[in-house]
Formats: sequence, C-alpha cells, structure tokens
Amino acid sequence: QVQLVESGGGLVQTGGSLRLSCAASGGTFSGYDMGWFRQAPGKEREFVAAISRNRVTYYADSTKGRFTISRDNAKNTLSLQMNSLKPEDTAVYHCAAAGNPFRSFTGRGEYEYDYWGQGTQVTVSS
Repeated sequence: QVQLVESGGGLVQTGGSLRLSCAASGGTFSGYDMGWFRQAPGKEREFVAAISRNRVTYYADSTKGRFTISRDNAKNTLSLQMNSLKPEDTAVYHCAAAGNPFRSFTGRGEYEYDYWGQGTQVTVSS
C-alpha cells in the first residue's frame, strides 16, 4: 500500500510559478509510474503530466512547455514545476501512482493508477 501526500500549493498571480511535491511512502517508489491530475470546481478531473519508472514524460497539451514533471527516487518524491501560471490552472492537484508492471503505461488515464493523494490547492489570481 502506497501513501501519497502532496504539498506546495498556494495562491499565486498570473504568470507566477509554483512547485508541487508528492511524498511517497509504503512502497518501492522507483517501481511506480507516477502522474499528476487536477480537478477544478464543477469540472472532471483531468490529466496534467506523468513520468514513467524509466523517466519517460508525458504532458497534457494545456501544460506542455509550462510545466515540468520530475522524480527523485532517492527521496521518494515526485515534483511538478509550474511556470507561467494562468487562472485556468486553478484546481486541486493530485498525484497518483501506478504499480502494475505488466500494464502498458500511457500516463493519461485515471484507470492506470492504483493510489491517489488527497490533493493540494493551487489558485491563480488574474
């Protein structure tokens, strides 16, 4: 069983930056594919970015070029550097872990993930 705890959210102005972190415990972090999703009020949860256990990265079209996902296996930590933030980036951001080594990983589907964190709020003011 993997526990995921996000941190780093907050209030930032348009054009600003934030760095989110996700601390993992209870499993072998290096063996998991990882992802970030977000959910804005009244909207469905949507894919943000993902990184495989082999460090292949995937991004949503809306975040490509502005966000960078990374992982530190030595520290069991997943990160999301968010630059050039826009009001439409406002949401609760969740990290997730996919633990099935036999399942093909595309990163974009919620069904691929087995464990989820509680989320951290990101608010971008205009």
